[in-house]
Amino acid sequence: MTDTVRLTVAQAVVRFLGQQWSERDGERQRLVAGCLGIFGHGNVAGIGQALLEDELRATQAGEEPALPYVLGRNEQAMVHTAVGFAKHRDRLSTWAVTASVGPGSTNMLTGAALATVNRIPVLLLPSGTFATRVSAPVLQELELPHAADVSVNDAFRPLSRFYDQVDRPEQLPSALLGAMRVLADPVETGAVTISLPQDVQAEAFDWPVELFAERVWHVARPPAEVARVQAVADAVRASRRPLVVAGGGVHYSGAEDALAAFASATGIPVAETQAGKGSLLHGHPQLVGAVGSTGSTAANVLAREADLVIGVGTRWSDFTTASRTAFRDSEVRFVSLNVAGFDAGKHSGLSLVADAREGLSALTAALTGHEVDPAYAARVATLWGEWDAQVAAAYDPPADVTDRLADGLLTQGAVLGAVNELTDPRDVVVCAAGSMPGDLHKLWRVRDRKGYHVEYGYSCMGYEIPGALGIALADDTRDVFAMVGDGGYLMMPTELVVAVQERVKVVVVLVQNHGFHSIGSLSEGLGSQRFGTSYEFRGPNGRLDGGHLPVDLAANARSLGAHVIEVHDRSGLAEALLRAKAAPRDGGPVVIHVETDPRVHSPGSDSWWDVPVAQVSTLDSTQAASAAYTEAKKHQQSHLAPTLPKDLRP
Repeated sequence: MTDTVRLTVAQAVVRFLGQQWSERDGERQRLVAGCLGIFGHGNVAGIGQALLEDELRATQAGEEPALPYVLGRNEQAMVHTAVGFAKHRDRLSTWAVTASVGPGSTNMLTGAALATVNRIPVLLLPSGTFATRVSAPVLQELELPHAADVSVNDAFRPLSRFYDQVDRPEQLPSALLGAMRVLADPVETGAVTISLPQDVQAEAFDWPVELFAERVWHVARPPAEVARVQAVADAVRASRRPLVVAGGGVHYSGAEDALAAFASATGIPVAETQAGKGSLLHGHPQLVGAVGSTGSTAANVLAREADLVIGVGTRWSDFTTASRTAFRDSEVRFVSLNVAGFDAGKHSGLSLVADAREGLSALTAALTGHEVDPAYAARVATLWGEWDAQVAAAYDPPADVTDRLADGLLTQGAVLGAVNELTDPRDVVVCAAGSMPGDLHKLWRVRDRKGYHVEYGYSCMGYEIPGALGIALADDTRDVFAMVGDGGYLMMPTELVVAVQERVKVVVVLVQNHGFHSIGSLSEGLGSQRFGTSYEFRGPNGRLDGGHLPVDLAANARSLGAHVIEVHDRSGLAEALLRAKAAPRDGGPVVIHVETDPRVHSPGSDSWWDVPVAQVSTLDSTQAASAAYTEAKKHQQSHLAPTLPKDLRP
């Protein structure tokens, strides 16, 4: 007879999660490190009660809870915190997130989309209304006359890599095991959702004790197929101007050393996507920086001329390909090394489905003795030197720039430069939306494989502070610097309170430029004259151009419990950064408030991003932008050519 233990469904969930581990290369860590939550009707007497029991049991035993609980302040932000944690842990560990019925749970939808777009594992436990419907309709329940079994939690289905709803206790084991499988799968991972009706959470059941045994989920490293490796090696040997595009898969695989060895052995230059930035560290001779719409001119010139583009762990987003205008050579061909066949098969390329580290190591061996032409290597070095000089000028603007600045204003490039140069190599910079991700992509000099953390798959405003909190929870040996503009800060400052509560140090560099800098510039470039992008009073003409609003974001951050340092010049910024560095890691958040001039831009990328312009307009600015858009579209490529160059086709 099987031994059983009587627990509620919620208690079973908590006990099960506390026994799950991931393992890769013989190293293991908790697959679900804790639970972030906000309680309300739906989970307060279910998951909330179960977490309380777990904490009290651990306290009485003198142990740490198997599933530590952290009280969040915003449900979307809690998912971002879990994503930040999981990304910093190379997707080998994450957090669960629980929320109450209705608006509490649906507030997590944006976070679910972000996790799935970025291929980052998070476990979501939205609460549902009664499975029995005995009290229907309950507070915050969606009622549809034509479908009584549809709830707001069904909105998680298209946003999740795995979705299940547990309407009976007997369904829980298969739901939990399926969820863990996807969390630990490097191909299938993303948001994993188990919807838990509130009556089911509190229902008791006799569970087999085997359900709560310790489980270790192996994270695979699929090897590269020998014949495909040889085909890629043949394509590389036949190319004259090859270029590697390194994506986030390099980091998740821990393939940085393998990439460095490949680049050093072959001399092939390496450009980086947002997720892949830091795949090679600053100073590596084959590094040519960011590629695409927010790329360096060095990488983008080489991209235009490349006859073979080798993508490693990239999903080929429009910013990486400059909306398919980055790679223009008439004979350009693509190789995609990716653990996911879906991404490896893009651009009609030669796909190499494998773990990034394993694939790169195999390619390096297959290309023994092969190097790019010395003239090509010299051109790479020249282009990079020219770009690096532009970065230095952005970090330390010349007098013809600084003399035009109003008192108390800095350039955004100077702010990023100061943070880059005055922080430790192991410190982490965090960003997600606005103009700063683009500037960071172009300008930031990465000195440690974990030093750059920009969420640009979903580019979600408000990610920065909760994401930084997740990184700090994942690794307390580094300082974490969240770079956020006033627009992003106003979206989600709430998790400063969580950082205060948990005594976690995150340094928020809050850049005030009175509006949406990035979209303002985009609007201007598209002929829309920055309409609706500045934070200003409504003027006498009825437009929002009546002067800046008297919003004091420094006072706001101070009111939330953060230590705030206000900066008015470059020397003050340097002093503030040193003070922030000296602050204890258990001292809570530090906010550095600095104002910048949005009219001073960082060096251009000589690239493009496809955002359609009105084809008919009475505005001269829109007409001019439409004509420029039509011209740029002429460079867009289909990338449908055969896999191999002519001399390698059968």
